[in-house]
Amino acid sequence: MPAEIIDGNKIAEKIKEEVKNKLEELKRKGIQPKLAAVQVGENPASKIYINQQKKSCEEIGILYKLYQMEETSTEKDILSEINKLNNDETITGIILQMPLPPGIDARKIQTAISPEKDVEGIHPINMGKLISATNIIGPCTAMATVEILKSMNINLKGLEVVIIGHSEIVGKPLAMLLLQSIMESPTVTVCHIATKDLSFHTKRADILITAAGKSQAMWLRYKSGKSSSLDLSYLVNGDMIKDGAIVIDIAINRIPELDKDGKPVLDEKGKTKMKTVGDVDFDIAKQKASFITPVPGGVGPVTTAILLRNIVNLTEKGV
Repeated sequence: MPAEIIDGNKIAEKIKEEVKNKLEELKRKGIQPKLAAVQVGENPASKIYINQQKKSCEEIGILYKLYQMEETSTEKDILSEINKLNNDETITGIILQMPLPPGIDARKIQTAISPEKDVEGIHPINMGKLISATNIIGPCTAMATVEILKSMNINLKGLEVVIIGHSEIVGKPLAMLLLQSIMESPTVTVCHIATKDLSFHTKRADILITAAGKSQAMWLRYKSGKSSSLDLSYLVNGDMIKDGAIVIDIAINRIPELDKDGKPVLDEKGKTKMKTVGDVDFDIAKQKASFITPVPGGVGPVTTAILLRNIVNLTEKGV
């Protein structure tokens, strides 16, 4: 039986309704949250997230402003912009869009964001509170994944959870969130680029979570001339998935359609035809999994909703 598709939009709407109620309370006090998003250079996947952010903020009444910086911006330039936003009393929260251009120390920039305005919970102070389960906010995508699992009303105790990707904004905090219960936590395995036999781990996963963005990385390398070959194959194919597993695909890969020779397909205007996919071969995986998130429409909408909740929670905390 084909897997049940997890509707991220439905889960997101429920979270947004809760956020709207809190916003009404704040507005009665004359307070309106405002999110400042900082992006340096251009990134296709990040652009999708930014559009979702802006639309969602405007829909429920949170002010939103994008601070777009040039690809050539230096660390000093970015730190200066962050400092201005930290000191701007009209700004409730700040989000730094990733990835940053090569040569920029992302950790240094993230740490410069005031913990009181860190809507993604990635400042060392907030991350420490996440590990000790004493914080109301956390990295949006990691928290969105947990919300999806909560919406399914499944008992996670003792289940095998395999996470592919160990970034500081998804993989690592997600593992910590899943391990917060002393007695009811699943068993969590985190895989990454150095994992020797990925399929060994994925085949035993009751819950498989992917957040690698492999094909996006391959396309960007090819496009920049760093690679002469273009491999856009899925990171996870059907043979790597346990029958009945829950599959949550976090990755958003904006990649070209390829012809039979493996070359990007061009439209009538000579532009590359693009598509959005995840890390998992969805069409095959849905025949083996019990539940699966689509890309797009799965984790993405929930991530944006969590961002809104984080903004409001930070605003309430600062009142």
